Amino acid sequence: MRMRLRLKTVFVLYFMVSLLGLIYALMQLGQRCDCRGHAMSKDQQISQLRGELQKLQEHIKTELSKKTDVPKIYVITPTYARLVQKAELTRLSHTFLHVPQLHWIVVEDAPQPTPLVTDFLAASGLTYAHLHKLTPKDRKLQEGDPSWLKPRGAEQRNEGLRWLREMGAAAEGKEAAALEEAVVYFADDDNTYSLQLFEEMRYTYRVSVWPVGLVGGMKFERPVVEDGKVVRFHTGWHPNRPFPIDMAGFAVSLRLILTNPQARFDGDAQMGFLESSFLQHLVTMDDFEPKADLCTKVLVWHTRTEKPKMKREDALQKQGLGSDPDVEV
Repeated sequence: MRMRLRLKTVFVLYFMVSLLGLIYALMQLGQRCDCRGHAMSKDQQISQLRGELQKLQEHIKTELSKKTDVPKIYVITPTYARLVQKAELTRLSHTFLHVPQLHWIVVEDAPQPTPLVTDFLAASGLTYAHLHKLTPKDRKLQEGDPSWLKPRGAEQRNEGLRWLREMGAAAEGKEAAALEEAVVYFADDDNTYSLQLFEEMRYTYRVSVWPVGLVGGMKFERPVVEDGKVVRFHTGWHPNRPFPIDMAGFAVSLRLILTNPQARFDGDAQMGFLESSFLQHLVTMDDFEPKADLCTKVLVWHTRTEKPKMKREDALQKQGLGSDPDVEV
């Protein structure tokens, strides 16, 4: 009898709990769902993602800024106005954001700084110097000229060197001591760079060298190393040049530049001799320091962005329907 009462009690309790659960579930069906997270517009979602990206960039910058005990790398980049300029600088800056202790020296081929580059650098999150130096008309490539006809960027690189020497002359104490360990690299805005490259060059005593991919009509050009020394260069074009090396293939100690004020790029140098015109004031072949596993790894590529075709844009402009000129590309 007691067993039956217990079973009956358990059954009643189970029934009551189930009934209450069902009633609660039915009541919830009539409630409005808080779906704010799902009802966000695309603009709101994009805004939220931008905020998260900005936080991430600030975090990366903060983390990299903590690494202050490594030599600084000064990167000189010549640039000039063209449709892909901002795209090139954006890609390059995103690489530099991941490199600790990097100071970007951007030199425009212009009579004065342009708003596009000024605003771009201000928003880049990088430590930078913004310079300008106009190339003389007789040294500029004309429409239809092949890219190799005249050396490009000589005046802008020399302007970057001038800025460094001026800074070096004014430095004192700890700042001057830090410059003794700093490194200078010439990075064009259209090349592609591995992050490892910057760690390879960071500890340069005089001039460090490495291979460059997709250059000179070859898969790569590189210094050839024997017994830890550079003995020649693997190149298919004028191998007898004093230094048959691409601009992207070497870095120089800032100390060496400051103590050799005559070292500069010759804007009148013949094709392929621009690098030699600078390096011949600084080193001999024996002084080169091979990096990238004794120059067996490619960590920089001489890429070039294809010139955009604007046939449709030109046709629309003739009809007065061209793209809004106030939209920055």
